[in-house]
Amino acid sequence: MHRDTIGNPLSWSAQRLAGMGRGAGAAVDGIGSHEMTLPVVNRIGLGDIRDALRKGVEDFAALRTDVITAVALYPVIGFVLAAWAFNAGQVHLLFPLAAGFPLVGPVAAIGLYEMSRRRERGEDTNWGAVLATLTGRVLGPVLALGCLLAVIFAFWLLAAHAIWVVTLGPGPYDSLLALFRDAFTTSAGWTMILAGFGVGFVFAAVVLCVSLVSFPLLIDRPVGVPVALATSLAVARRNPGATALWGLIVAVSLVLGMIPLFAGLIVVLPILGHATWHLYRRAVA
Repeated sequence: MHRDTIGNPLSWSAQRLAGMGRGAGAAVDGIGSHEMTLPVVNRIGLGDIRDALRKGVEDFAALRTDVITAVALYPVIGFVLAAWAFNAGQVHLLFPLAAGFPLVGPVAAIGLYEMSRRRERGEDTNWGAVLATLTGRVLGPVLALGCLLAVIFAFWLLAAHAIWVVTLGPGPYDSLLALFRDAFTTSAGWTMILAGFGVGFVFAAVVLCVSLVSFPLLIDRPVGVPVALATSLAVARRNPGATALWGLIVAVSLVLGMIPLFAGLIVVLPILGHATWHLYRRAVA
């Protein structure tokens, strides 16, 4: 049985830069779908979600050093964004920034999907092996889909800012306490909260449906973005209850992970990432 080791992602990536030019053509070519036949979609239920979470925990326990190294940057990013919001007088964007993390979370978990895939097959899960897979054919579609989620995230921030402007804005708040006071004690504040939750729910539902299995599918099989998106939508359409439950689990878990200054994401994000891979394996034949 192989031994999981920690690679050096910085030095390894530097060595790979020379070969990226040769793989650029394959990366671009992989964005489109040469095979338009969608994979067979299965029905999934509570038992499948429970099993996916259990296997996600097992993967995290087996690979915790590597995955913690992979995701440790995200709590730091969250803390930096929070500090920026305070210092730039954009306190009203603090919650939209945190609430919008699930919109880009699937991109953050790319390496975790590959680790679970390789562990499932008994292959090496070190940094070099994982990053080597995320090049060429896989890189183009993943980046394209990641850009789509980034655009959705940007539109969410614009929508959240617009809601704030027409309710409690446009004057900036100098403290989070003042924002909370006006948000929970005024009619305009409650309008902002309800409108924010309503619009945010729409954004979250869209991202959930398009990213439910699309990223794991792109890593697992030589399909392009159109087939990956269509398959993810097909899984959500055939399993609306399970999809809604999974989205709720992800949302609640990320909220709990963010409470202790984003530090909980070091554990929550890997487990959800690994579990997403196993849910994909259940949902797509």
